[in-house]
Formats: sequence, structure tokens, C-alpha cells
Amino acid sequence: MSHLPVISLNTIPQAVALSERVHWVGALDPNLRNFDIILKTANGTSYNAYVVRGSEGVAVIDTVKENFAGDFFTRLEAVARYDEIKVIVLNHLEPDHTGALPELMRRAPQARVYISQKAQSMLKALLKQDHFEFTPVITGDTVSLGDRTLQFLHTPYLHWPDTQCTYLEEEAILFSGDVFGCHFCDSRLFNDVVGDFRFSFEYYYAHIMRPFKEFVNRALTLIEPLTLNTILPAHGPLLRDQPQRYVQRYKELSRSALQSEINEGEKTLLIFYISSYGNTRRMAEAIYEGAMSVDNVRVSLYDLEGSEIAPFVDLIEGADGLIFGTPTINGDAVKPVWDLLSSLAVINLKAKLGGVFGSYGWTGEGVKMVEDRLRGLKLRVPIPGIRIKLIPTEEETQLCREFGHELALDLMGLRQAKVIDIADLV
Repeated sequence: MSHLPVISLNTIPQAVALSERVHWVGALDPNLRNFDIILKTANGTSYNAYVVRGSEGVAVIDTVKENFAGDFFTRLEAVARYDEIKVIVLNHLEPDHTGALPELMRRAPQARVYISQKAQSMLKALLKQDHFEFTPVITGDTVSLGDRTLQFLHTPYLHWPDTQCTYLEEEAILFSGDVFGCHFCDSRLFNDVVGDFRFSFEYYYAHIMRPFKEFVNRALTLIEPLTLNTILPAHGPLLRDQPQRYVQRYKELSRSALQSEINEGEKTLLIFYISSYGNTRRMAEAIYEGAMSVDNVRVSLYDLEGSEIAPFVDLIEGADGLIFGTPTINGDAVKPVWDLLSSLAVINLKAKLGGVFGSYGWTGEGVKMVEDRLRGLKLRVPIPGIRIKLIPTEEETQLCREFGHELALDLMGLRQAKVIDIADLV
């Protein structure tokens, strides 16, 4: 691989040739330290945009954040005239990719915009006008630039509903949008000459793509069969050296490690608890015993007081059922339980089984509060939570065993339907 001269931030922005027909015309934002509030960006980021030249016209793929539109247009003008632009492809409509779009459409009014079908209403809201040309596309659709062909891949929820990838067939280049990207700004651009960006790549996946693993796997079924000479994401280094490594890494990250540890037909049930005086712990142990009595349910019991929160996120992602135990203190569930629940926004919990239990002194609101949070996270909570005042009696301990047994049966699809008493809903 040839080394790219470093782009100076203090000179006139220069377009960068990626091949004879493809140029980078994006922008560098080295001073950014927070992206969309939730992401830290120790190295800043880049807004990658590209120009593809064919024998019958030019395509622009994505634009940049509005603040950096000047750099984008300067680079674009160095490699193409506006009247040559026939195609504008938007792989994703977030403002960091479309900030320069309205001005680009003003300068190149003859260009037709290509977007995913789910992006249509978003594009109208972005442009605040109804009179413009655009074409919605799906997987397999193509647009010709003469001797260059762009093929579209529908990759929704990576990480917005509108996202897609675009493949330049003749050069085996994938313009991947946010997929395979990261927030890492280095003026050397290419992955084989920039600084070490592995942490940023993994961090970006964990916070942006991880909640959508199901859609990552679907996208990979489209991407893996492609010949890939280069992957050009919307943020971060341009992946010209061994691009398949990054596809493979996504595949590894999007597979559940737990599946290789359990036997076929088994389900996993995790019980988390924290206890002030040992009462919620006694309940947890009884629930554990009850759940263990159901065949093919692998049950694990964790005391949050003796653990860090972060490692549990991986466990929870691969588990089938989750039960949380909390005392009620000052009319609320306790902080370690809320800390764990707040960490789960980065994973998909939809349709996992959930349950809640806990002891209390004066009031017992904590159980209901956590139940509501589980439902908000899209878990199903088939059995009302169990709460016990102060020290569980033997009879109440047996109720906890039955609670665990019933939840485990439900997890295995063996629990009989129960007529709900209207009193249970009050």
C-alpha cells in the first residue's frame, strides 16, 4: 500500500484519490470530544464523503456536517463540476451526513437523489420542501454512471431505519455508511497508516451497532458474498488494507458467545439481587431453588453488591430470562439495580422473560417500579412480582420457590395459562 501524504488542516482542503475514479471529499473534525451526547471522541471524528466518476456522469456519496460544508465543497470542486453530478446517494440521513445536502442540491439541481425506501419521509422533513427529484431503492437496485455501476444494499437499523450501503461493482468498493465506521480522526486517512484505532472501532460498535445485532447479522449476509477491495465508511479510517478483517470482526461481535456454552434445548435464566439485611437474599436463594427444579433451565445467581456492572451486560445479552431482586428503600428500588438496568440500553432485550422480587419494611414500591422498567425495555413479565415484608416466613419462602419454578416453566414454554384475577391488576 502506498502511503498517503498527511492532510494539513491549515491549508486549502485537498481531495484525496482513492482510485483513478474515486475520491474522498469529506471533512476532518479533530477537536470534537462528544458525539450525539452519548459517545466520547478522544480523537475527534471525520465526516467521510466520496465522489465516483463514470463515463456518463459523477455520483456524490454522502455529504458532511453543515459546519464543515466549506471543506466539502472545496474538495468536491477540485475533482468535479456541478453540472457533471448526475447522482447523489445518501446512505444515511443523520445531520452529520446530510448537512451540506441542501446547498449541494442548489448547486447541482439536475442531480437525482437516491435513498432507501424508509428514508423518504425523513428526506422531506430534512429539506422542508416537496419539489425535488429522488428515487427510493432496495437491495439489488442499481444506478449506472456508464462504465461504473452503483448497487444498493438495504441495511436498516444500522443504526437508523433508513440506513443502506452502496457497492461500486467495477472496483469492489463498499460505501458502508455507519457500518464498519468509528469516531477516529487522523489526517492520514487509511487504516494501514493511521494511528491505532482498534479501541474506537470496538467502542463505536458497542454503542452504535450492538443494540441492533439482529440487523447486523442480516446485513452481513448481504456483504459477506461481495468481493471487497476497500470499505469506505462514513466515519473514521478508510479500510483499504484487509477489509475482510472488519467484516469478520463484526461477525464475531454480533454472535452470542453463550450459545457455544449451552446445550441444544437449554435456556438460561439469570437472577440478580442486592440485599440490605439478608431478606432479599433469602428470597433470591429460594427463587433459584425453584427455577433449578425445571429441566433444561441453566440458572445463575448473582449478588450485585459484590460485582461490577459492566460484565453483566454481556451475560444479559445472551440470556433468555432475567429476574431482579431489590429491597425498597425510601420508596424506591436501590441504586445498583437501577445502574444495571440503565446499562442495558445498548442491547436488545425484546421478548426476553423478566421477573422482579424484593423485601421491604414500610412500603414496597421498588418491585413495581422495576417491573415497569422491564416492560419499557420490551421484556415480557408474565408473572406479577413478588414482595415480602421484612423476614420471609417458611410459607413465604415456599412462595418464592414457586415463583422461580413458574418463571422457569414459562421460559421453557411449559407453564399452563392462568386465569387472571382482577385483584392482581389493582
